[in-house]
Amino acid sequence: MKKINLILFLITFSISFAGFSQDTLPISKKKIWQKASDKNLQIKMANQDFKSAQADYRQSNSLFLPSISASHTAISTTNPLMAFGSKLNQEILTQSDFNPALLNNPARTKNFATKIEVLQPLINVDGFYGRQAAKAKMQAFQLQTERTKEYLELEVNKAFMELQLGYKAVKVLEKANTTAAANLKLIENYFKQGILQKTDLLSVQVRVNEIKNQLQYAKSNVQNASDYLGFLLNEDTANKVYKPIEELENTIVIGSINTTVSANRKDIQAMDKSSEAYAKMLQSSKMNFLPRLNAFGSYELYDDTFLGTNAKGYLVGAQLSWSVFDGYKSIGKMEKAKADFQKSEIENQQYKSKSQLDLNKTNRQLKDAENKVNLSKLALEQSQEAYRIRSNRFTQGLEKTTDLLQAETQMSQKELELLQAVFEYNFTQEYLQFLTK
Repeated sequence: MKKINLILFLITFSISFAGFSQDTLPISKKKIWQKASDKNLQIKMANQDFKSAQADYRQSNSLFLPSISASHTAISTTNPLMAFGSKLNQEILTQSDFNPALLNNPARTKNFATKIEVLQPLINVDGFYGRQAAKAKMQAFQLQTERTKEYLELEVNKAFMELQLGYKAVKVLEKANTTAAANLKLIENYFKQGILQKTDLLSVQVRVNEIKNQLQYAKSNVQNASDYLGFLLNEDTANKVYKPIEELENTIVIGSINTTVSANRKDIQAMDKSSEAYAKMLQSSKMNFLPRLNAFGSYELYDDTFLGTNAKGYLVGAQLSWSVFDGYKSIGKMEKAKADFQKSEIENQQYKSKSQLDLNKTNRQLKDAENKVNLSKLALEQSQEAYRIRSNRFTQGLEKTTDLLQAETQMSQKELELLQAVFEYNFTQEYLQFLTK
């Protein structure tokens, strides 16, 4: 009975473990950007912002296109004026309708009117500038959307490199774990032979546990990096983990340094377009003081029956209107537009200065990262040689256990530091290209 229970327990455990197992998905650097550009939520939101600005611009088509409306109105009245006017519109007035008694006290009159109205703007100078402002705003959002895509490409590349770094760190720590296990086995043999003390054995066991703990953290970092990459790709990463096809290299490729921010950078162009939009809005508010010329027309059908067309008529005309004074409203609107334009100019200048500051800082970081890679590489080579010497001397009984552990710890740390330095250099180089794109 106990054997049966044990078998059932093992089967249940195996099924549970299989349910929580992870699928490893190989992924390359070339394919991740295509996925991100199609599915990333930030890009989708940026596209919607552009479509919103595009819709605002399309609304300004009303500056050139006519406005057409149709209506059908039905009334029943005993109002003297309305009754007489309805009959007049229906073209059914007779001599008897001019009887004062009937004029003052008419019978109930029905009237059905079908009306088609057309309004055509002719000259609206403020509207022209408003349309140009809407166009500049739309172009600014389009450029900002393109810059968002460039930033996302940088972020995706960073996440991919972090995933590479995570797997490389796991590989280094697994190698360190193997080395530590071999050292532990050697120390245990020496302890059994009475060559070493219990404290030496305990020190090595502590070191082995430390490496196992670090290895577990490294694996968790791999999962975190994989989850973040899945977030950028807008994919469900539950019970899944990405694995880069390309591994992180221990060497770097020295790139060129650009010291000036390009005026063709998408976000810089977007800021310029934004300032242009504010300038056009200021011009529009100034032109609001000029008169407007609009044409209008209507075609009307009247009858005493529903949808009847016995009487017809049309009306065409043009209107020149000029708002001479509107209680300081237009003046206040112009002053606000002027303040907004000046603020946008200041923000534009500040943004360009900040961009140049970031570029200068990144150039220095790139040089520092290059120096760090070179020093880390040298330190790794020295630590590897030191460990080799101490390991050989330890087997000959010429080194202490603590010295061997220190050399082994230092070697694995220096290898991890080199990987981190390579990652920092590669990302700094990517960021520099982003700033100068």
